[in-house]
Amino acid sequence: MELQPKLGVIGGSGLYNMPGLQNAQEIEVSTPFGQPSAPLVVGLLQDTPVAFLARHGKGHHISPSEINYRANIYALKSLGVERVVSISACGSLREDYAPGDMVVPDQIFDYTKDRQRTFFGDGLVAHIGVADPFCAGLSRQVADAARQAGAKLHQGGTFITIEGPRFSTRGESDVFRAWGMSIIGMTASPEAFLAREAELCYSVLAHVTDYDCWRVSEEPVSVETVIAVLNQNTHLAQNAVANLARSLQAGSSAAERQCGCSSALATALITDPRRIPSEVRQRLSLLVGKYLK
Repeated sequence: MELQPKLGVIGGSGLYNMPGLQNAQEIEVSTPFGQPSAPLVVGLLQDTPVAFLARHGKGHHISPSEINYRANIYALKSLGVERVVSISACGSLREDYAPGDMVVPDQIFDYTKDRQRTFFGDGLVAHIGVADPFCAGLSRQVADAARQAGAKLHQGGTFITIEGPRFSTRGESDVFRAWGMSIIGMTASPEAFLAREAELCYSVLAHVTDYDCWRVSEEPVSVETVIAVLNQNTHLAQNAVANLARSLQAGSSAAERQCGCSSALATALITDPRRIPSEVRQRLSLLVGKYLK
């Protein structure tokens, strides 16, 4: 592969193709954690190498609980990606975050139950720091790119991730609001945590598609509602990604990472290296090789 993508885009519902992507090629990637959701599409966007991955597979056939999050993040890492932007649909838990708006959240509340949340285990223990789970620098860049695209954008807020695939009950939605959650979705966890373990910068650009079901003056969320708003907003997300790619062109000041994401594992590994099984070292060498020489 000639192109070395530094930016990865994980597309949620309604975003499977990127207009303006040149020299696009599909790449099948195998990982120690299985196959990613779909072949990765790599090409040039605004003269910047970008890798795109359809989170739910082509045709949206993989449910949120069935996504192989570890394989998706590992596959992007293996191609050389350093920054990952998640394009996701979400419900609003606030009056001021309205359908059609976009949100770049700064916190996550993980309310999922049945997912693999870490690359580690089997003889190698890591305690990754995720007090601030999104890369602040990348989130600022994503917010700027979305505003340039004309989005009505909100910066900040806590993104609660539920297991799904069902939508919330009114009782659950009321509790999430009482907890101070801002938006609700089904895929940000464990994606953000795995990205941190892989030392990737990670940010979410979320489409607000509905008011969940807490707002009694509105119809409860439905697939039809979500798709309708996504179709309206898809071009905004695509333009935002193009703007971000342009800002990250090689040689620009924004192209260099100024955060600590690239060394997140430096203080996270706790296992005595002499006790790490050789097969685990081999499986995780892409992530920990530089620390276990």
